[in-house]
Formats: sequence, structure tokens, C-alpha cells
Amino acid sequence: MNLHDTTAPVRVGIVGLSARGGWAAQAHLPVLRRLDGFDVRALSASSAASAREAGAKYGVPAAFGSTGELVRSEDVDLVVVSVRVPLHREVVLAALEAGKAVLSEWPLGNGAAEADELAGAAAAAGVRTFAGLQARNAPAVRHLRDLVADGYVGEVLSTSLVASGRRWGPTFEPGGAYLLDRANGGTMLTIPFGHTLDAVSMVLGEFTEVSATTATRRPVVHEEGTGRAAAMTVEDQIAVSGRTASGAVASVHFRGGLSRGTNFRWEINGTDGDLVVTGDSGHLQQASLTLRGGRGPDTGLAELPVPARYDDVPALADLRGGPLHAMGAQYARIHADLTRGTAHVPDFAHAARHQRVLAAIERAAASGERVRLDGPDEGR
Repeated sequence: MNLHDTTAPVRVGIVGLSARGGWAAQAHLPVLRRLDGFDVRALSASSAASAREAGAKYGVPAAFGSTGELVRSEDVDLVVVSVRVPLHREVVLAALEAGKAVLSEWPLGNGAAEADELAGAAAAAGVRTFAGLQARNAPAVRHLRDLVADGYVGEVLSTSLVASGRRWGPTFEPGGAYLLDRANGGTMLTIPFGHTLDAVSMVLGEFTEVSATTATRRPVVHEEGTGRAAAMTVEDQIAVSGRTASGAVASVHFRGGLSRGTNFRWEINGTDGDLVVTGDSGHLQQASLTLRGGRGPDTGLAELPVPARYDDVPALADLRGGPLHAMGAQYARIHADLTRGTAHVPDFAHAARHQRVLAAIERAAASGERVRLDGPDEGR
């Protein structure tokens, strides 16, 4: 299709849609099928047999046993990359070489260097790219951004956030052992912390300097159901402090697993008021959020309902407050970006910059020194 044609659907091919389930089946497919303007035309899996099984189960007309076949298909306009992080590079490069628009789940690459490589390849290919940093599309987060920008709290003095990673606690889900090995790139730092920090930066501005302490406090964890022990090398404690571009002081602490107390609390304190966001976990991209605020003569906090204008996709109404709402809002904006030439959704260049910030946090934790983030080469 002509990606500036607003009448024809965007034809989607999903890499990683499996009959055995997974995030593509749980999230991408149901969201895409409820939104006007998308048509899921193809999938690819690890073999021709598994692709045929998935195609039959989900009613997807073209089922390919390889990524190469999917990205070369003339029936695919947008390639959705929904595989484990170590496989992102191969799939993304194939899609870019075929000249296809690409949505990659977050994180973009297995480390900052790989993300930089993919962003460079995207720029050379000259195609539209999208990074799955969907937390910034959540209506409550967009409302929060506008409250801050409109001066609800006055000048922002500081922000503090404490959250639970949900995973990376004392147990792990069957099939989730790869998340325990930091070499695989799917860690508490890159996934929930990375999603949440992107939203914090959207609301309050980018960090200009960071210091950090990280630790793996549970080096051995156990599989749910079986009790099987496994080594964990992923950091399950991440404490970051720093400053944003406005000078505001920031503190962010993520803990592995879930707490009996606080699982998500984000405060923004200013000269004229305060805002507090609470939720059910540090996965801000999936969390159910409540926003409260107080300013001026207020002596406490009152709930600030999200105005209806932020719930601007009627097809997502029944998902409001659920784990798929932000993803659905992201897809609605991707459709606008592809068909109207807007730029609502972060691209690979944004993703690479954000991964360099995470790399700077790792370096600050390893060295014990404060790391400055001064521009496009931040964190290097």
C-alpha cells in the first residue's frame, strides 16, 4: 500500500506469533484486531510447521517459516518484531533491508551498541521505524505530562519514584529463565525500568547526569511449580539519582518481585503543588494508574480523573486501565504516523538514545562515579 493512503489498511506481519502463546498472541494480535486501519496478513515462526499451526489457530492468511519470507512479502507494510531480545537484530535488519516499516518491541537491541547499529541501519534505509515504548501513550501519563507543562506544580523541584519489577523476585515463571541472564538483554533495567524511565523523561525532561547503585540480592531463584533452582545474574535492585535538564533532582528505585507495601509510587514536587501517581507494578507500560494532586491552598491530595480527550480511541474503551490499553493507544498513533506523516511514536533513533542512558546507569553503578549525559552521544 501507499503508506500515506488513509483509506487502505496497514498490512501487518508479526514475527514471533506462536500457537503456544506469548506476548504477540496475548497483546499485539488482539489489539491490532480491534483497531480500524490494520489488517494482520502474515506471521512467521521458527519453522514452517509451527507457522502453519499458528496461522490456522489465529486465522492469519500467510504463515511463513522464516523471517526472510515474511519481510519480502508484498502483502506486508509493517513488520512487528515480537521475539526475544537476542533475536531482534537479525529480524530488524532483514525488515530494514526489505524496505519495510518496523515496530520493534522494547528494548530495541541487546545493549546500546546494537541499538545504535539498528538506528543507523534504519536511517540509511529511510523507512519509518517505531520503538515499543508504549508507557508514554497511556492516557494518565499524557495527562500528567500536560499538567506539568501547564504549571500545575509550578517549577518542578524534585521527583521520586519507587517501584517493583514484578519479575526478578524469588521465583520465575516456567519458560522465563532467559530473563535471569543479563547477557540476554531482557532485564529489570531494560524492561520495566526502561519503559518507566522513558515516561519520566517525557514528563519531566531528559536526565543530564546520573549516579547509581545496583545489586543482585537474590543470586539463586526458583521456578514456579517445580521449585527448580536457577542462577540469576540480572540486577534485582536498581537505585538511580540524578538531575533532569530543568535542574530537578530525581530519585528512582526499582526492586525485584513485588512488595507487600508499595509497588508503584511516583511523586512530582514543585514550588506550587504536588502530583502523585500510584499503580500496581513498575511496568508502567501495563499498569493501572491513579493520579492525584494538590496545589496552592490545598492541604492534601485529590484524585485527578483523566479527561475524556485522552481516551481518544473508542475501540479501546473496554481496555481502559488494563495492561493492553497503552499498547492499543500506541498502535493508533503508529497508524497516524504511517498514513498522515505525523511523528507521535518514538523511532529507532530515540530508542538508541534511551539505551545509551541505560548504559550510562550501568557504567555509573560499576564505577561509583556520576556520569554526565550531554547530548546525542550520551552515555558513551
